[in-house]
Amino acid sequence: MGQKWDDGLIARRTAAGAGPARRTGAAVGGRRAGHGGGDGGDDGGDGGPPPPGGAYAGALKERLDALRDLLGLSATRLDPQTVAEAGRVLDEAAARQRLSLRHTVVAIAGATGSGKSTLMNALAGVPVSETGLKRPTTAAPVACAWSEGAAGLLDRLGIPGRLRRRPLAGGDGDDALRGLVLVDLPDHDSALTAHRAQVDRVLGLVDAVIWVVDPEKYADAALHERYLRPLATHAEVTFVVLNQIDRLPGDATHQVLDDLRRLLDEDGVALGEHGEPGATVLALSALIGEGIADLRDVLGTFVREHHPATRRLSADVDAAAARLRPVYVGEGRPGLGERSREDFAARLAVAVGAAAAGEAAEREWRRNAGRACGTPWLRLWRWYEGLRTPGGGGGEPAAGTVPPEEEPAARQRVEHAVRVVAEEASRGLPAPWAQAVREAAARGARGLPEALDELAAGARAPEQGGRPPRPAWWPVAVLAQASMTLLQVFGSLWLVGQIVGVLEPGLWPPVLVMLAGIVGGPLVEWACVVAARGPARRYGQETERRLREAAAGCGRAMVLDPIATELMRYREVREQYATVTGGRTPTG
Repeated sequence: MGQKWDDGLIARRTAAGAGPARRTGAAVGGRRAGHGGGDGGDDGGDGGPPPPGGAYAGALKERLDALRDLLGLSATRLDPQTVAEAGRVLDEAAARQRLSLRHTVVAIAGATGSGKSTLMNALAGVPVSETGLKRPTTAAPVACAWSEGAAGLLDRLGIPGRLRRRPLAGGDGDDALRGLVLVDLPDHDSALTAHRAQVDRVLGLVDAVIWVVDPEKYADAALHERYLRPLATHAEVTFVVLNQIDRLPGDATHQVLDDLRRLLDEDGVALGEHGEPGATVLALSALIGEGIADLRDVLGTFVREHHPATRRLSADVDAAAARLRPVYVGEGRPGLGERSREDFAARLAVAVGAAAAGEAAEREWRRNAGRACGTPWLRLWRWYEGLRTPGGGGGEPAAGTVPPEEEPAARQRVEHAVRVVAEEASRGLPAPWAQAVREAAARGARGLPEALDELAAGARAPEQGGRPPRPAWWPVAVLAQASMTLLQVFGSLWLVGQIVGVLEPGLWPPVLVMLAGIVGGPLVEWACVVAARGPARRYGQETERRLREAAAGCGRAMVLDPIATELMRYREVREQYATVTGGRTPTG
């Protein structure tokens, strides 16, 4: 991604906020924060930087580490926009870890006139947030901290010191809410774009949210479609409070609550009922104080026992994993099977002409056998015919050669074989990884036709001294053929000697010797041809096998190995993704 998941800016601001000037302000800041503003003693008053925020442990740490490794492995495979949200989660995790994990930041959000500020004041016991009929009343986030040491968190939220409050003058307030930091947000449906932008920004940084709805706007589509539905995975850090129930007659409160729960269920927000984890739904009236004690109890338990900061971060990881699922989880079981590898090797063997090279090598063997074991007169005749043939080549291609007109077709067969194996290997992969497999195959295939041409050219070169290897009986056959030729020559000379009177007349002995040579020569040649069929066939098969294996090895090194590397990388990211999701990724 080219990003570093680290927020040096926040760290510098936090460190700067603990300087001497801030310490002086903290020492003097014993004034009534609820009435006079300022950040009170939030900096801790210890004369040094804020205490470390602690470290994530257990499953959350493992998931964050896996998410970081996952993005590292995917950096060159995925669009940066695709993994931007996951990178933001890592940024927030690093920033939140440097700050105090002993504090829980809870935002109070809602629509215009829902009573957010009134609820904030009711929980604090003093008027810390402005209320009134003027809309919008809350123009900027206002914070109220129940204990010291939350200045770094409020700096992170961008809340200035003049908007930081304390619930009670001269003390930590209610011990049951120690560690709680409430933030009153502007209206999420404000007509001012800047207000809505502040709401969206702060909601991405807090540990939990209290959504305040009223009997008139609890079903508002903007609330459900823009916030509750997209944040359904954050149900465990979500509170939905039905305010202003004092305006509802009789049993109308229960009816509205039931309808609100129905809408939340349609949004996919799990409800924390019957001991199950999920969102908390309450009804109260902040104006007259009804139900405030119940909300304080729920918040106190939430802050003390549920580790909201890590819960929120865990929910963020869940949401990021859900968004990344299409690029990490495919259908089926992608990979290269043995059948696909064999088919690829077979197509390359056809493209390189392995079968034709084997047949040509077999013919060459038999032709050489015929030349070595044939009669001298037949060799003279073949020599004469070769002189009569233009070019003197006998009109027959050499072993393993491929006619020029077939070379383009061979290249097309190679390209087709690569396309087929790439498609088979990428079948079932998510789109980015399927594309990576196809690109790896295409890169390897760029020099594959030329490499196969070199293999085919090497197959044309005979093995021993420019000729195919000869069996042990060839010298005997040559000697027998030479003997038959000598018999013919001897019989001819004997007969000529009788004709000229040098030798005693006797027709049959020289004729029989000549006939023995004349008949024996073709018989020896025929016997050599028969005996050469087996070795010639084996030589041709060996040539074909050797060329097939060479072509398969070339294809494996240039195409299959890069594909296997991409598939191995995908298996690694799938394992990391399974860890990110907590092992809930379906097998595929």
